[in-house]
Amino acid sequence: MEAPPVTVMPVTGGTINMMEYLLQGSVLDQALESLLHRLRGLCDNMEPETFTDHEQVYLLKGQQGNPFILRARRSLSHPTAPWHLRYLGQPEVGDKSRHALVRNCVDVAASHSLPEFLNEMGFRMDHEFVANGHIFRKGVMKVVVSKLSRILVPGNTETAERLSLSYLVELSVLAPAGQDTVSEDMRSFAEQLKPLVHLEKIDPSKQRH
Repeated sequence: MEAPPVTVMPVTGGTINMMEYLLQGSVLDQALESLLHRLRGLCDNMEPETFTDHEQVYLLKGQQGNPFILRARRSLSHPTAPWHLRYLGQPEVGDKSRHALVRNCVDVAASHSLPEFLNEMGFRMDHEFVANGHIFRKGVMKVVVSKLSRILVPGNTETAERLSLSYLVELSVLAPAGQDTVSEDMRSFAEQLKPLVHLEKIDPSKQRH
């Protein structure tokens, strides 16, 4: 099934209707500390925020076309915090000169009954995973370095098993539509992280879940 790239943005705050500008890359486990050291020097927060989140991806299949996808995420570090429901639109394909992937992002807080509500609406869970890692900030830019783990027993986060020997690295900005200059700032910042990690505008047609 074709789908937009996975994004592993932690449960922090919420935006109503914004555009997400995104660059992605990965770094091997043994290079993690070097990358964190570089980010501490470049970002506003010397010590990153940490997170452990559980995300469930729900599909609603229509009569034709691609299924409608919603993402439900909760914090395992803060169990009493609200769930977050996120919709990520298809990446815009208009301006090839953009340095970042751009897509619509709707993110709202929800109650702990969110999974039951989605099931009642006809959605079915496609897959789920646990993401844990670090969050750095540089102005309006957010850098998330996270390890992804699949869940072997549905709904039981204690059975999480790491997917790979690398960390996902995401550089993102949430901004109103038309703020394309932020992609230039992102490109400049990404250059400063080379050769530790190469952040790129990922082609969504090559992404599969």
